[in-house]
Amino acid sequence: MESVRAFGESMDRMHGGVRDDMDMNATDVAALRMLVVRERRGEWVSPHEIAAQLSISTASTTKLLDRLSERGHVERRPHPHDGRGRIVVLTDLARQEFSTHFGHRMRTMRAAMEDFDDDELRAVIRFMDQVGTSLTD
Repeated sequence: MESVRAFGESMDRMHGGVRDDMDMNATDVAALRMLVVRERRGEWVSPHEIAAQLSISTASTTKLLDRLSERGHVERRPHPHDGRGRIVVLTDLARQEFSTHFGHRMRTMRAAMEDFDDDELRAVIRFMDQVGTSLTD
């Protein structure tokens, strides 16, 4: 449990550094992180999904998206298959800034994994998935 606690604190410090580097609050950075992950999976993201993921109200989500839009990080667009719905997409600026501020940190984490073989990494993944699930049940 001590290692889990220490890992959590390291992640908190990393996210705090990114917030400082990007001059954003935690919710804005979390929204961008969510959009980056979902974009890499080829998934569209609605404002409702952002609200659910971040556990914030729809009014707070609107304000968050207004801030990110004003900074040039996101655009709201019509849903490609449902004209009534909207999706939120990253801009090139957001991708570039996110890469700048998270890229070094991600490379450092990948380098830390190089000493582990595939079986060890699968065990770590299984452990982290189970711990993560236990926190949300």
